[in-house]
Amino acid sequence: MAFPSSWRLAVAVSAVCVLAGFSVVSPAGAAPAPAGTLMADYLAAHPGGVPINDNEISYGGGVFIVTLVRPSHSGYLIPDCPSGWFCFYDRTGYGYPRGRLSDCGWQHLANWAWQYRTESVHYNMSSGRTAFYYGNQWLFEISPARRTISNVAPYRNYADRVNRIC
Repeated sequence: MAFPSSWRLAVAVSAVCVLAGFSVVSPAGAAPAPAGTLMADYLAAHPGGVPINDNEISYGGGVFIVTLVRPSHSGYLIPDCPSGWFCFYDRTGYGYPRGRLSDCGWQHLANWAWQYRTESVHYNMSSGRTAFYYGNQWLFEISPARRTISNVAPYRNYADRVNRIC
């Protein structure tokens, strides 16, 4: 039996909310939260962003983009960073939410409340490289030679800065 698409969406949003630590049940325990609540909760916890659609938030005028829920066309446990960006995921195995950047040079992940949140990464650019740091300590690097790391252990949730060499 196939479930209506609205049910599948509700289940997917609920699963992401649970993984992201958001409540999906009302205080009375009666009903799932509406899909818009995920966006509102994320913006409340990470202020300064501007919604650009029902699933993405732009920070810094588009310098940093957060995607809240894995798009339905993207397979589970598959890196899915858009071309021209490097992405870092809040969970191992490319689990969402996902942050993405493309600018060259040093960037402090705290500018977007993403410090200490990187668990997997994907480099979807044709040149350059990006190194992840904790303070001044180099942790790991991604580049066209090593595009993906599904689990950045032992450095999960350590990165607070990145340096993209173009």
